[in-house]
Amino acid sequence: MDDKALNAGLRNVLIAFQKNEITEHLVYKRLSESSKDKNREVLGRICADELRHYEIWKKYTKIDVKPYMFKIFLYAVIVKLFSLTFAIKIMEKGEDKAQYSYRQIADKFDEAASVIEEEEKHEKELISLIDEDKLNYIGSMILGLNDALVELTGTLAGLSFAFQNTRLIGVAGLITGIAAALSMMSSEYLAKKSDAGDKNPLKASLYTGVAYIIAVALLVAPFFVFHSYHFAIASSIIAAVVVILFFTYFISVTKELPFWSRFFEMSAISLGVAGLSFLIGYGLRGLLHINA
Repeated sequence: MDDKALNAGLRNVLIAFQKNEITEHLVYKRLSESSKDKNREVLGRICADELRHYEIWKKYTKIDVKPYMFKIFLYAVIVKLFSLTFAIKIMEKGEDKAQYSYRQIADKFDEAASVIEEEEKHEKELISLIDEDKLNYIGSMILGLNDALVELTGTLAGLSFAFQNTRLIGVAGLITGIAAALSMMSSEYLAKKSDAGDKNPLKASLYTGVAYIIAVALLVAPFFVFHSYHFAIASSIIAAVVVILFFTYFISVTKELPFWSRFFEMSAISLGVAGLSFLIGYGLRGLLHINA
């Protein structure tokens, strides 16, 4: 396309492309710097391609644009807190959107076809990187998290109506949670050690325990903050739902599984057990004449 024929609307579209390309260039650069071996090489190559795409669109807009700094920061946090695979899966979705956008203007720019081809290549290369040690133990994480959410929400709900003392409930829940985490860790270690699979028993037990303890900390915390056991148990249940929400999203992205069905199933189990335990605690309080 002739530079003079570039109207204001199309120029703004290209500026948006530029902004995305320079942002993704910097994101891939950071991902590359935090990776090793093949991952580093592939991400470095994609990083260079994104910069070249930026220069292609700059040839038409005649300006430099600044990247989305928050997006760069966000991906750095995602890699640190979750995993490189999780970040790559989200970037992969971004590549899909980029391909669609470029196809809308493919008939107006000769370079668009090559950019689309490279974006499709990026998607395939990103998929090839999905081999991270952390994800090999995702089953252990699910085991620890599921058990903690079901067991502890039930325990805290039952203790709430039985004792009606937030500090006492919090201490009892914390002791129960830590003991259960240690029990789960030892069980997972022995299970993986007797299994003929290639998973490291110690790593499997650590992933199980860490997931369990994180859930325990989040669920028990409200009982050390609120004086009303009603607010405490309500906050604990909300925390459980939030944990389920985030972890289900993590699983759905990394494993490409349906989100809502898994979220509702896990929430229904945890909340159902909590409700049943609450009734049991209420019954035991009256039956045993507990006045805590």
